[in-house]
Amino acid sequence: MNVLYAVSEAVPFVKTGGLADVAGSLPKALRAQGTDARVILPLYSAIGEKWRLKMNFCFYTFINLAWRRQYCGVFKLEYGGVVWYFIDNEYYFKRDSIYGCYDDGERFAFFSKAVIDILPMLDWKPDIINCNDWQTALIPLYVRDDSTGYYNNIKTVFTIHNIEYQGRFGKDILGDVFGLSDELYNSGILRYENDVNLMKGAIYKSDYITTVSPSYANELRDSFFACGLHEVIEDNSYKLTGILNGLDIERYDPSTDIYLSENFSPEEPDGKAACKADLCRELGLEESDTPIIACISRLVGHKGFDLISDALDRIVSRGIRFIILGTGEDKYESFFREAENRYKGRVSANIMYSEKRASMIYAGADMMLMPSKSEPCGLTQMIAMRYGSVPIVRAVGGLKDSVRPYPSDTATGFTFLGYSAEDMERTVNYAIDIWYDREKWHELMLRDMVEDLSWSRSAKEYLKIYDSLI
Repeated sequence: MNVLYAVSEAVPFVKTGGLADVAGSLPKALRAQGTDARVILPLYSAIGEKWRLKMNFCFYTFINLAWRRQYCGVFKLEYGGVVWYFIDNEYYFKRDSIYGCYDDGERFAFFSKAVIDILPMLDWKPDIINCNDWQTALIPLYVRDDSTGYYNNIKTVFTIHNIEYQGRFGKDILGDVFGLSDELYNSGILRYENDVNLMKGAIYKSDYITTVSPSYANELRDSFFACGLHEVIEDNSYKLTGILNGLDIERYDPSTDIYLSENFSPEEPDGKAACKADLCRELGLEESDTPIIACISRLVGHKGFDLISDALDRIVSRGIRFIILGTGEDKYESFFREAENRYKGRVSANIMYSEKRASMIYAGADMMLMPSKSEPCGLTQMIAMRYGSVPIVRAVGGLKDSVRPYPSDTATGFTFLGYSAEDMERTVNYAIDIWYDREKWHELMLRDMVEDLSWSRSAKEYLKIYDSLI
């Protein structure tokens, strides 16, 4: 079976969020199970020279996008056992940022059209094209719109990583940029509140839909979580499955992580204590026999930072130390900087993103707090478990699916349901109490570290879907 994974970002080449982690891991896991999975993405200027020197130029062509005719270069690279294709056009992709440009609709329409147009020129043909989020949502529409017959047996799968970002544009863009007929709008396939909605179109036109956890798939039928598309999801629920993301267990491995002062593993866990001491020295925290609670996240409202802001003083009064790592909304950045000033040696505000510091925090913290209002999947809690930092999460989306609540013989963390500072604080206090029972905590920590978080299980679920389509 041949699978083409079409995506707007992928590790290790370019990353802004969790989508890149998935794209960097799932195709590799599919190949390990006998599938010829390949990846295609734009050749952004952010992709560095060290990668460009390893690429081979395949060919160039011109892409017809409505009335435009644009150059398209195709480059190829093999990395991690996976073949990667890169779509080159400096007009669209030589930018200071990957997303957020005034012409994003046109940029990713070009990319989607290029993916379709170059396929007959490759010496390889996919059975499945797995598209991801709104940036590739036009691919299923272009496949259905083709009249050459080449694409008749190619099936499309559309994966929703975050339904908040839907690709909404004014109606005029449909013919002038996308080169599609008004019928797609007039029929309601693309129409949403007098806009063109690309995600809605992909949901209707793809052969199958997946999302990144079973609980999130169920939540998308609720207007609160679906950002207006709940009825669209309900209409297409017969072809929707939620598959929990996996984790790149080679990259996130405390026994080999180069950023740690001392490596450790479930078999030899003592190094975690050394990492905790090193983290305290690095961040200027008090070295005391108390737990460390950490958050590694974008500082935005739906991640639950209004709850943390409300409860932080009371939580710190328990004697714990608290670490935040991330950037985001000004009000949260300012709040945590001010908290660090008030609680010198007990609160550390790291308003940045650093891969090294993130690894140090995963390894040195005792608990990882994620009180999200919504969370399609989440990787932070999985990475934390791998490093023996027990997650405290709100039971939504992938957090609910990946963290089994304490107390039980299979528990992997602590969960709460209500979106309130009180519910969160009650659960944090319970976790702190259990931490002081060192035997129970050690057992819980080790269970987290040996949990199977690999992509192997998830890849099998994707293969079942692909098989059913072809």
